[in-house]
Amino acid sequence: MNLPNYITLGRIVVVPLLVVVLLTPVAEYWFGLNAYGLAIVIFVIAALTDIVDGQLARRRDQVSTLGKFLDPIADKLLISAALIVLVEKHLAPSWAVVVILGREFIITGLRSVAASEGIVIQAQNLGKIKMWAQCVAVVSLLVAAANGNPPVSNFGLDYPAFFWQVAEVRTAFSDLLSLHISSNDWKVFGYLVGRGALWLAVITAIWSMWGYFSYFLRENKKKRSAIDTPTADPQNLA
Repeated sequence: MNLPNYITLGRIVVVPLLVVVLLTPVAEYWFGLNAYGLAIVIFVIAALTDIVDGQLARRRDQVSTLGKFLDPIADKLLISAALIVLVEKHLAPSWAVVVILGREFIITGLRSVAASEGIVIQAQNLGKIKMWAQCVAVVSLLVAAANGNPPVSNFGLDYPAFFWQVAEVRTAFSDLLSLHISSNDWKVFGYLVGRGALWLAVITAIWSMWGYFSYFLRENKKKRSAIDTPTADPQNLA
């Protein structure tokens, strides 16, 4: 155990705290704070520790097998808990969360199979974009619903092509053009940013999954070809 690993463990510990704060009145009763505000602070701090623990491990030369094992688990637990809570709060469509979380299970299984074949699958840039898109979606949607309710009454935003049919969206853009933006308009824009980031997370989740499978199949084919290709006998070359 070392400091980076303790930080990673701390990120795992706050996951149930995040769920409790958002789904129970503990924030108001114990701290006198808005549950959404406290949840945003907890989530942002936990997300930032994902950067801190990795940098500390490399700077202090404390990269360990335990850290490599715990870090992705902590990330997946934090994002999974946050996304499931968003569904419970009617801030995110369940199908999008199922796609994102299903992708995580599939990639975890693929990495296990690849490891058994002696193939190491490194994280791709698309996977990092997906992670940041998820973080932006979670924070934006929580900010937009800070008063306890989504800033829109219609869930046509599940499909981007229909977003203009939502009355609150039309009002927000109309107020923006007239330079008379209300606090609810800002929440609507935050809601749009959150939903847009969620769509980006879904797209990059599917795209990166395809990239991981393509890489595995390509490397596995190379390995099989190397095994099947007979090695030249030095005596025959003499």
